[in-house]
Amino acid sequence: MITSYQLIKDIKNCQTCANFLPNPPNPIVSFSVESKILIIGQAPGAKVQKSGIPFDDKSGQTLRDWLGVTVDEFYNTKNFGIIPMGFCFPGNNPKGGDLPPRPECAPQWHEPIFNLTKEVKLVLLIGSYAQKYYLKKQMKKNLTETVKAYYEYLPNYFPLVHPSPLNFRWHARNKWFQEDIVPELKQKIINTLN
Repeated sequence: MITSYQLIKDIKNCQTCANFLPNPPNPIVSFSVESKILIIGQAPGAKVQKSGIPFDDKSGQTLRDWLGVTVDEFYNTKNFGIIPMGFCFPGNNPKGGDLPPRPECAPQWHEPIFNLTKEVKLVLLIGSYAQKYYLKKQMKKNLTETVKAYYEYLPNYFPLVHPSPLNFRWHARNKWFQEDIVPELKQKIINTLN
């Protein structure tokens, strides 16, 4: 059976999407066989692609606030595994923001990761790409309705909006997220890690 060390090495050496990326591949992933929570994000942004550290940006600061964890707790792979839908920065979208995650990554790498991370008790699905991939027909008519109905997906999944600063309009329209969902999320994280 493959080890987590070997799997991470294989992922880091992946060239599957090389011809479609704006930069040489630099897959960003972090997990261990002991990870209790998996964070399935979208794809690294340009800053994270350079640093090689997942959520090493404003989105990560916001996400850690939502989870109620310190930087050290967040990057401790015994607590969290961080697995994007697309492992490399996909490039800038001419319309603003980043391009969608490359579709090749999740089918190629997620199942082998899940096969190794047997201690996982909760999967955070951040954004519509992760939610569509994992919830499939159980997803509501849109991301907002899916996040609002988070309790329907427990105990396995907790769907979240992406913590990107670009989502400020969404947060202005959906104040219930900070008021109702974030406290529930923090409690769920405490219960899962302890």
